[in-house]
Amino acid sequence: MSAPEVYSIAKTPVTCHAFNADRSPSISFDAEVAVSLNDNNVQIYAKEGKEWILSETLSEHDKLITSIDWAPNSNRIVTASQDRNAYVWSLSPDPLTGKLIWKPTLVLLRINRAATFVRWSPNEDKFAVASGARAIAICSFDPENNWWVARQLKKPIRSTVLSVDWHPNNVLLAAGSADMKARVFSAYIKDVDKRPSPTIWGEKLPFNTICGEYSSPAGGWVHAVGFSPSGDVLAFASHDSSISIVYPGGPTIYNIRISSLPYVTLSWTSEDALVAAGHDCQPVVFSGSEQGWALIGTLDDVTSSGASKAHGARAGTVGRLNSAAFNTFRNADTRGQSGGDSSSDTELLTVHQNTITSVRPYAYGGEGIVSRVSTTGVDGKLVIWDVNAVSALTGKMGGLRV
Repeated sequence: MSAPEVYSIAKTPVTCHAFNADRSPSISFDAEVAVSLNDNNVQIYAKEGKEWILSETLSEHDKLITSIDWAPNSNRIVTASQDRNAYVWSLSPDPLTGKLIWKPTLVLLRINRAATFVRWSPNEDKFAVASGARAIAICSFDPENNWWVARQLKKPIRSTVLSVDWHPNNVLLAAGSADMKARVFSAYIKDVDKRPSPTIWGEKLPFNTICGEYSSPAGGWVHAVGFSPSGDVLAFASHDSSISIVYPGGPTIYNIRISSLPYVTLSWTSEDALVAAGHDCQPVVFSGSEQGWALIGTLDDVTSSGASKAHGARAGTVGRLNSAAFNTFRNADTRGQSGGDSSSDTELLTVHQNTITSVRPYAYGGEGIVSRVSTTGVDGKLVIWDVNAVSALTGKMGGLRV
């Protein structure tokens, strides 16, 4: 088992992150990550040795950037913001100096609420922007007019769309929204896409076709959605502290209810496993097949973390404060005593010290097999995890129901 790589990017929350294509640890300044530090700028950090060094700041949005995605092949960055706009950033030479700089292109989304999430399609010829306008903008490039144009998926979305994910065929799109539904749409654009082959989700796929609609088990917002590497399975995480796995061919749906705090992000690591994270401050691993799914462990081995050295810490309480912090609160509540300002009193038993906002694939070990994932959180940390370093959750999380 390899220990996670922990980097303190900032002292402010990291809203979202996206890596470029080259993440080789042997090449300096080629591995880069774009992050939003809870503001209207994109910060690009370059890897130098064992540190991430701020190399560039991209400023164009007026309000907080909610999502970033970096196309690995075309090397273009797309950003979405609460200012209702999206920008596509491309490297091009500066006419004065000749130096390569990032230049933005405004995308006309035609939405009247914040853009909440953005992802490039697998072929990188279009991207999807979720929004609070009860719509998803499917954007493609118009070479005649030299701009990005948007077509909108609207029906039957009834509330803010919180996340999207593309099917490997470049046509189908999964979306999770605050109307407590996860849906699969067709985002087929005649002049952009080739006629798609029949899939388990359907055969005839004109634009805005609903290929599937699924409710969260107890009526929670659907925070995250994701297709498996083959595209034949859909997973979504809801605010009712559940993960749902959908096999449309069955049809079979496995709902895994957990007793901890909700997940807000997920990423498949293989056809039979995924990593989810959120308000419990640690990434957990689910695994299964069409015969059943279960939570199998955590990537955060709290028994070996520095926080477990705290006196009286109860090893394994997921995302909880150690007992010293609880004693401080109890004394302040019942006796009016102050427990001092020791930083260890509020240290969590997990690597991340606050909500994990994003989990994304970092390195691949084969076709459709993710060997490492990266997470960022409200604590300002960037952490890279080995997906094979799974620790048991015995005694750490109870009440699991499938």
